[in-house]
Amino acid sequence: MRIKGALAVSAIFLTACASLSNARVETQDLTAGACKVGIYGDADPFVVIVRSEAGFDYSISDGRRGSVGDGRVECGVDVVKLDQAPILKQRAMRITNTEFDSAGTPLRGQLIEPLGANSESSLVVLAHGSEESGWIESVAYPYQFVGRGVSVFVYDKRGTGQSAGAYSQNFPQLADDLVAASTEAKKLAGERFGRFGLFGFSQGGWIVPLAAKRAEAEFLGVGYGLVIDILEEDAAQVELELREAGYEDDVIAKAKTLTDVTARLAVSGYKDGLEELDELRERYKDEDWFPIIRGGFSGVLLGMSTTELRENGIPVFDRLNIDWSLKPMDVLREVDVPLLWILAEDDREAPISKTLTRLKTLREGGQEIYIYLYPDTDHGMWEYDQAADRTRTYTRVTATYYDLLADWAKGDLSPPYARSVEH
Repeated sequence: MRIKGALAVSAIFLTACASLSNARVETQDLTAGACKVGIYGDADPFVVIVRSEAGFDYSISDGRRGSVGDGRVECGVDVVKLDQAPILKQRAMRITNTEFDSAGTPLRGQLIEPLGANSESSLVVLAHGSEESGWIESVAYPYQFVGRGVSVFVYDKRGTGQSAGAYSQNFPQLADDLVAASTEAKKLAGERFGRFGLFGFSQGGWIVPLAAKRAEAEFLGVGYGLVIDILEEDAAQVELELREAGYEDDVIAKAKTLTDVTARLAVSGYKDGLEELDELRERYKDEDWFPIIRGGFSGVLLGMSTTELRENGIPVFDRLNIDWSLKPMDVLREVDVPLLWILAEDDREAPISKTLTRLKTLREGGQEIYIYLYPDTDHGMWEYDQAADRTRTYTRVTATYYDLLADWAKGDLSPPYARSVEH
């Protein structure tokens, strides 16, 4: 383990003293004070506090989320007040900060453990989505696991937060980082864990299966990830955009000719298909469905001139170092440990139709795969209100989602999970 300077591995107990881990005090006055990252309350519901760009956000164990000060959650000194009462005290945890190496790139990580972690406890490492922000002390997932008795290793992926390197969406490279994080997590936890697994969310659903064997994971979990490649995802997003706008198969077929060309352009470095793109853009530019197209990258390509693409490419995409060759079905066929996959039925960013079908195909082939679908949820497992113009206002993370994740980590699924449907 490589430690630099003042970062030296440190095990600390959050809260000023262990007695604060007894959670609920009905009569204490709330004393104004700065928020601290952590878990508040021993019972359900408990409250998670994390950092945000504006200050601090909260995540309640039942899925309600928001910004501290919105009237639901207030911070005090080592306490929070939830819904005006009761006052919940900060829970003690074991936290170990570290720096580890992945192919020459220093990455920062943090092991968070319940105080009672032992050789029968579960330990999981989390794989990020596509966001360009660090996760240490900034996302609720680690604390939602720990609040339910599961130890978690979280790290800032390369090029984000406290970690070095350049931000990347190269999945094999990110899988290498996840393997390195898994090695570090096991070293730090020592004998304080039994079951070990990996969880990936959104883009992390592509990363976790790539890392599974080398990380020696005993189980995998994926939240709102895909079993289609990046090109298929773009085409699926375009089709969903058009269908939600009321267009039918004839328009979908026209759009498919466009996404076939934009896929060839992306893979070839903007060389194969430029003339065809010009021709199709001229053919369809006056049709009312054409401006709707966004997808993952097709909308950007359609909005750029052939000359600009040929001469400059798309710098914002090119810096991502994408490996276009990855085929998720080929990767998943090599997974030989139990897998949980959780889907959001109304996912606009990661449309689920092909993913659901392919997961069932893999299961029919003999793999141990458990599939849960939550209705009326979008990417991130968010419930939402939808306006007449189809815009969505996100309200909360759907109930029991965090429970399902933790139960899987502990090897103890106990359905049903609220409104979820097991497939």
